[in-house]
Amino acid sequence: MIPTIIENLEKVRKSNPLIHHITNYVTVNDCANITLQIGGLPVMADAIEEVAEMQQIANALVLNIGTLNSELVKSMIAAGQKANSLGHPVILDPVGAGATSMRTKKVNEILANVEVDIITGNLAEIGILVGLEATVRGVEAGEVSGDIMTGAQNFAGKHQTTIAVTGEQDMVINSEKTAIISNGHLMMAKISGTGCMCSSILGAFAAASDDMLQAAVAGLTCFGIAGELAALTNPPGPLAYKTALMDCVYGLNADLINKHAQVKML
Repeated sequence: MIPTIIENLEKVRKSNPLIHHITNYVTVNDCANITLQIGGLPVMADAIEEVAEMQQIANALVLNIGTLNSELVKSMIAAGQKANSLGHPVILDPVGAGATSMRTKKVNEILANVEVDIITGNLAEIGILVGLEATVRGVEAGEVSGDIMTGAQNFAGKHQTTIAVTGEQDMVINSEKTAIISNGHLMMAKISGTGCMCSSILGAFAAASDDMLQAAVAGLTCFGIAGELAALTNPPGPLAYKTALMDCVYGLNADLINKHAQVKML
Protein backbone atom coordinates (compact mmCIF):
# COMPACT_ATOMS: atom_id res chain seq x y z
CA MET A 1 0.00 0.00 0.00
CA ILE A 2 2.86 2.41 0.75
CA PRO A 3 4.09 2.52 -2.88
CA THR A 4 0.52 3.38 -3.91
CA ILE A 5 0.43 6.25 -1.40
CA ILE A 6 3.67 7.63 -2.82
CA GLU A 7 2.39 7.22 -6.36
CA ASN A 8 -0.82 9.07 -5.52
CA LEU A 9 1.08 11.97 -3.94
CA GLU A 10 3.23 12.22 -7.06
CA LYS A 11 0.09 12.27 -9.22
CA VAL A 12 -1.35 15.15 -7.19
CA ARG A 13 1.83 17.17 -7.50
CA LYS A 14 2.18 16.54 -11.22
CA SER A 15 -1.43 17.28 -12.11
CA ASN A 16 -2.09 20.23 -9.71
CA PRO A 17 -5.84 19.53 -9.61
CA LEU A 18 -8.24 22.43 -9.13
CA ILE A 19 -10.41 21.70 -6.10
CA HIS A 20 -13.72 23.56 -5.91
CA HIS A 21 -14.77 24.11 -2.30
CA ILE A 22 -18.16 25.00 -0.93
CA THR A 23 -17.06 25.16 2.65
CA ASN A 24 -17.43 27.06 5.90
CA TYR A 25 -16.14 30.53 6.65
CA VAL A 26 -14.33 29.48 9.85
CA THR A 27 -11.63 27.46 8.09
CA VAL A 28 -11.83 28.56 4.46
CA ASN A 29 -8.33 30.06 4.43
CA ASP A 30 -6.84 26.97 6.04
CA CYS A 31 -8.51 24.77 3.42
CA ALA A 32 -7.15 26.93 0.61
CA ASN A 33 -3.62 26.84 2.01
CA ILE A 34 -3.53 23.10 2.74
CA THR A 35 -4.73 22.44 -0.81
CA LEU A 36 -1.77 24.43 -2.10
CA GLN A 37 0.70 22.68 0.22
CA ILE A 38 -0.33 19.19 -0.88
CA GLY A 39 -0.01 20.19 -4.53
CA GLY A 40 -3.50 21.19 -5.62
CA LEU A 41 -5.12 24.50 -6.48
CA PRO A 42 -8.05 25.83 -4.41
CA VAL A 43 -11.09 27.77 -5.50
CA MET A 44 -13.89 28.82 -3.16
CA ALA A 45 -17.21 29.58 -4.85
CA ASP A 46 -20.61 29.11 -3.24
CA ALA A 47 -23.04 31.45 -5.06
CA ILE A 48 -25.66 29.31 -6.75
CA GLU A 49 -25.37 31.52 -9.85
CA GLU A 50 -21.80 30.30 -10.52
CA VAL A 51 -21.19 26.95 -8.81
CA ALA A 52 -22.03 24.79 -11.84
CA GLU A 53 -19.89 26.94 -14.13
CA MET A 54 -17.01 26.84 -11.63
CA GLN A 55 -17.30 23.08 -11.36
CA GLN A 56 -16.96 22.88 -15.13
CA ILE A 57 -13.31 23.95 -14.85
CA ALA A 58 -12.51 22.15 -11.58
CA ASN A 59 -11.31 18.58 -11.05
CA ALA A 60 -13.07 17.73 -7.78
CA LEU A 61 -15.66 19.17 -5.40
CA VAL A 62 -15.43 19.43 -1.60
CA LEU A 63 -18.65 20.07 0.32
CA ASN A 64 -18.42 21.08 3.99
CA ILE A 65 -21.50 21.95 6.09
CA GLY A 66 -19.60 23.59 8.96
CA THR A 67 -21.48 26.92 8.75
CA LEU A 68 -24.74 25.60 7.40
CA ASN A 69 -27.70 27.40 5.85
CA SER A 70 -30.39 26.33 3.42
CA GLU A 71 -29.14 28.45 0.51
CA LEU A 72 -25.69 26.91 0.83
CA VAL A 73 -27.19 23.43 0.54
CA LYS A 74 -28.91 24.45 -2.70
CA SER A 75 -25.52 25.51 -4.06
CA MET A 76 -23.97 22.25 -2.87
CA ILE A 77 -26.58 20.18 -4.66
CA ALA A 78 -26.27 22.22 -7.87
CA ALA A 79 -22.48 21.91 -7.84
CA GLY A 80 -22.65 18.25 -6.86
CA GLN A 81 -24.99 17.36 -9.69
CA LYS A 82 -22.72 19.18 -12.13
CA ALA A 83 -19.71 17.31 -10.75
CA ASN A 84 -21.59 14.01 -11.16
CA SER A 85 -22.40 14.83 -14.78
CA LEU A 86 -18.72 15.57 -15.46
CA GLY A 87 -17.35 12.56 -13.60
CA HIS A 88 -15.63 14.72 -10.98
CA PRO A 89 -15.23 13.18 -7.51
CA VAL A 90 -17.32 14.69 -4.72
CA ILE A 91 -16.13 14.75 -1.10
CA LEU A 92 -18.65 15.46 1.68
CA ASP A 93 -17.71 16.53 5.20
CA PRO A 94 -20.87 16.33 7.37
CA VAL A 95 -19.52 18.68 10.06
CA GLY A 96 -21.61 18.50 13.22
CA ALA A 97 -24.08 15.94 11.87
CA GLY A 98 -26.21 14.93 14.81
CA ALA A 99 -25.65 18.17 16.74
CA THR A 100 -28.95 19.49 15.37
CA SER A 101 -31.78 17.91 13.41
CA MET A 102 -31.19 20.43 10.60
CA ARG A 103 -27.63 19.23 10.04
CA THR A 104 -28.64 15.61 9.88
CA LYS A 105 -31.55 16.40 7.57
CA LYS A 106 -29.45 18.49 5.18
CA VAL A 107 -26.69 15.87 4.94
CA ASN A 108 -29.31 13.30 3.96
CA GLU A 109 -30.76 15.77 1.47
CA ILE A 110 -27.36 16.15 -0.18
CA LEU A 111 -26.89 12.37 -0.29
CA ALA A 112 -30.33 11.96 -1.85
CA ASN A 113 -29.46 14.32 -4.68
CA VAL A 114 -25.71 13.94 -5.23
CA GLU A 115 -23.53 10.88 -5.74
CA VAL A 116 -20.79 11.35 -3.15
CA ASP A 117 -17.48 9.53 -3.66
CA ILE A 118 -15.93 10.06 -0.22
CA ILE A 119 -17.64 10.96 3.04
CA THR A 120 -15.21 12.07 5.74
CA GLY A 121 -15.90 12.94 9.34
CA ASN A 122 -15.09 12.16 12.94
CA LEU A 123 -16.33 9.05 14.69
CA ALA A 124 -19.55 10.62 16.00
CA GLU A 125 -20.47 12.34 12.72
CA ILE A 126 -20.05 9.11 10.78
CA GLY A 127 -21.79 7.14 13.51
CA ILE A 128 -24.87 9.38 13.28
CA LEU A 129 -24.81 9.18 9.49
CA VAL A 130 -24.75 5.38 9.38
CA GLY A 131 -27.52 5.03 11.95
CA LEU A 132 -25.68 4.45 15.23
CA GLU A 133 -26.27 6.28 18.49
CA ALA A 134 -23.69 8.98 19.06
CA THR A 135 -23.25 12.27 20.86
CA VAL A 136 -21.91 15.39 19.19
CA ARG A 137 -20.83 18.51 21.09
CA GLY A 138 -21.10 21.27 18.50
CA VAL A 139 -18.67 19.99 15.90
CA GLU A 140 -16.67 17.79 18.29
CA ALA A 141 -17.02 14.03 18.56
CA GLY A 142 -18.57 12.36 21.58
CA GLU A 143 -19.35 8.75 22.38
CA VAL A 144 -20.55 6.25 19.79
CA SER A 145 -22.53 3.10 20.55
CA GLY A 146 -22.38 0.19 18.12
CA ASP A 147 -20.09 -1.31 15.49
CA ILE A 148 -18.81 1.59 13.40
CA MET A 149 -17.00 -0.65 10.91
CA THR A 150 -20.05 -2.75 10.08
CA GLY A 151 -22.34 0.28 10.03
CA ALA A 152 -19.99 2.22 7.75
CA GLN A 153 -19.48 -0.77 5.44
CA ASN A 154 -23.22 -1.26 5.04
CA PHE A 155 -23.75 2.45 4.44
CA ALA A 156 -20.90 2.56 1.93
CA GLY A 157 -22.44 -0.32 0.01
CA LYS A 158 -25.88 1.29 -0.01
CA HIS A 159 -24.58 4.63 -1.28
CA GLN A 160 -21.68 3.33 -3.41
CA THR A 161 -19.25 5.51 -1.50
CA THR A 162 -16.06 5.38 0.55
CA ILE A 163 -16.09 6.50 4.18
CA ALA A 164 -13.09 8.06 5.91
CA VAL A 165 -13.41 8.11 9.71
CA THR A 166 -10.90 10.35 11.48
CA GLY A 167 -9.80 9.84 15.06
CA GLU A 168 -7.00 8.42 17.20
CA GLN A 169 -6.79 5.83 14.45
CA ASP A 170 -8.25 6.68 11.06
CA MET A 171 -10.36 4.20 9.13
CA VAL A 172 -11.14 4.09 5.42
CA ILE A 173 -14.06 1.83 4.61
CA ASN A 174 -15.95 0.82 1.49
CA SER A 175 -18.34 -2.07 0.90
CA GLU A 176 -15.49 -4.58 0.58
CA LYS A 177 -12.35 -3.30 2.31
CA THR A 178 -11.20 -1.52 5.46
CA ALA A 179 -7.88 0.23 6.03
CA ILE A 180 -6.59 1.32 9.43
CA ILE A 181 -4.16 4.25 9.54
CA SER A 182 -2.20 4.85 12.73
CA ASN A 183 -0.48 8.10 11.78
CA GLY A 184 -1.26 11.45 13.34
CA HIS A 185 -0.62 13.40 16.56
CA LEU A 186 -2.70 14.65 19.48
CA MET A 187 -1.75 18.25 18.66
CA MET A 188 -3.90 18.00 15.54
CA ALA A 189 -6.92 18.18 17.85
CA LYS A 190 -5.67 21.38 19.47
CA ILE A 191 -6.31 23.58 16.42
CA SER A 192 -9.58 24.25 14.64
CA GLY A 193 -9.98 23.09 11.08
CA THR A 194 -7.89 19.93 10.83
CA GLY A 195 -10.99 17.98 9.78
CA CYS A 196 -11.79 20.57 7.15
CA MET A 197 -8.18 20.57 5.93
CA CYS A 198 -8.35 16.80 5.72
CA SER A 199 -11.37 17.08 3.41
CA SER A 200 -9.39 19.38 1.11
CA ILE A 201 -6.49 16.94 1.00
CA LEU A 202 -8.88 14.10 0.18
CA GLY A 203 -10.30 16.23 -2.62
CA ALA A 204 -6.84 16.63 -4.14
CA PHE A 205 -6.08 12.92 -3.94
CA ALA A 206 -9.51 11.95 -5.28
CA ALA A 207 -9.01 14.25 -8.26
CA ALA A 208 -5.77 12.45 -9.13
CA SER A 209 -6.97 8.85 -8.63
CA ASP A 210 -9.49 6.42 -10.06
CA ASP A 211 -9.69 4.44 -6.80
CA MET A 212 -11.43 6.32 -4.00
CA LEU A 213 -10.34 3.96 -1.23
CA GLN A 214 -6.70 4.33 -2.28
CA ALA A 215 -7.12 8.09 -2.57
CA ALA A 216 -8.59 8.35 0.93
CA VAL A 217 -5.89 6.13 2.43
CA ALA A 218 -3.18 8.19 0.76
CA GLY A 219 -4.69 11.48 1.89
CA LEU A 220 -5.18 10.47 5.52
CA THR A 221 -1.76 8.84 5.74
CA CYS A 222 0.02 11.88 4.30
CA PHE A 223 -1.85 14.27 6.57
CA GLY A 224 -1.17 12.08 9.61
CA ILE A 225 2.55 11.86 8.84
CA ALA A 226 2.69 15.64 8.48
CA GLY A 227 0.99 15.92 11.87
CA GLU A 228 3.67 13.77 13.46
CA LEU A 229 6.52 15.63 11.79
CA ALA A 230 5.07 18.99 12.83
CA ALA A 231 5.11 17.90 16.46
CA LEU A 232 8.80 16.96 16.14
CA THR A 233 9.61 20.63 15.46
CA ASN A 234 8.72 21.29 19.14
CA PRO A 235 6.35 24.20 18.50
CA PRO A 236 5.72 26.36 21.59
CA GLY A 237 1.96 26.21 21.16
CA PRO A 238 -0.96 25.27 18.92
CA LEU A 239 -0.65 28.19 16.50
CA ALA A 240 3.02 27.48 15.86
CA TYR A 241 2.06 23.84 15.42
CA LYS A 242 -0.49 24.83 12.78
CA THR A 243 2.19 26.63 10.78
CA ALA A 244 4.51 23.65 11.14
CA LEU A 245 1.72 21.34 9.98
CA MET A 246 1.30 23.35 6.78
CA ASP A 247 5.06 23.32 6.17
CA CYS A 248 5.28 19.57 6.78
CA VAL A 249 2.46 18.85 4.33
CA TYR A 250 4.44 20.88 1.78
CA GLY A 251 7.61 18.94 2.59
CA LEU A 252 6.16 15.43 2.24
CA ASN A 253 8.13 13.10 -0.01
CA ALA A 254 8.62 9.42 -0.76
CA ASP A 255 11.35 8.94 1.85
CA LEU A 256 9.20 10.37 4.64
CA ILE A 257 6.21 8.27 3.63
CA ASN A 258 8.33 5.10 3.48
CA LYS A 259 9.75 5.83 6.91
CA HIS A 260 6.59 6.86 8.76
CA ALA A 261 3.49 5.37 7.10
CA GLN A 262 1.49 3.04 9.33
CA VAL A 263 -1.28 1.47 7.26
CA LYS A 264 -2.96 -1.91 7.71
CA MET A 265 -5.56 -3.48 5.43
CA LEU A 266 -8.14 -5.68 7.17
